[in-house]
Amino acid sequence: MALFVITGVPASGKSTVARLLADRLDRAVYVSGDALKTMVSGEPERDPDVRDPVLQTLLLRYQGALALAGVYLNGGFDVIVEDVIIGQVLRHFLSYVPVQEMHLVFLDPDANAVAKRDSERSKTAYGERFNARQLRDVLRLETAHIGLWLDSSDLSPEETVERILGDLSASRIVPSRLSSPVARRRRRFGPPR
Repeated sequence: MALFVITGVPASGKSTVARLLADRLDRAVYVSGDALKTMVSGEPERDPDVRDPVLQTLLLRYQGALALAGVYLNGGFDVIVEDVIIGQVLRHFLSYVPVQEMHLVFLDPDANAVAKRDSERSKTAYGERFNARQLRDVLRLETAHIGLWLDSSDLSPEETVERILGDLSASRIVPSRLSSPVARRRRRFGPPR
């Protein structure tokens, strides 16, 4: 059983790729960050260790997604978790991962592809709080360069899935090694080279 995590900025194709990847595997479950987000109303009780209630809600969503993933992994399924997990929150996410090894994939289409995909969706991912350029900067400049990074600008969702499955060693990571304080100091940040 394998855990796949598909991430990137909004409108990078995460949901579509995650669904197609689940379809390609024999026994798979797709866990959507958006679906979990819609299940929650209100804010959680304050956690004194997390000052920002938006961040606290996001971290709870990650924990919920990975708890659900753990249930299905224990049941013999491959699990694909999809959400926006970029910047410094990646460290938190990795600390919640319930398995020793996983596959981490960053979808990183160019700004034009993101804008085009966002305009074709029924919901818009960008508005008053963030714009595509800001979140792409967080992805490229503040996110540890680990796992598989795919420029999916010119790839169809099916081609993206083929790339993921075609080189599983490129996306394989050991989360416990990456969420430790020593690893955080050593990790390379910035866009893929």
